[in-house]
Amino acid sequence: MASLGVVDWVLLEKGAETVQVGDLVSADAGGMPTYRVVAVEDGRAWLRDGAHDQVWVLPLSVFHWKAAI
Repeated sequence: MASLGVVDWVLLEKGAETVQVGDLVSADAGGMPTYRVVAVEDGRAWLRDGAHDQVWVLPLSVFHWKAAI
């Protein structure tokens, strides 16, 4: 993934905010890896990190942070 510079992170509180296609998410604020959400369905997110030519599918519950818009 190209350099993102400084990213402000927003804590995802359970049920308070939704993760949507295009969001940048992470399990740790400012930590690595970060993923771009490419699809969301049934409590799971399809993700790309830009460094690999594959898509990961992970439960939304593993993400605690998303980039502030």
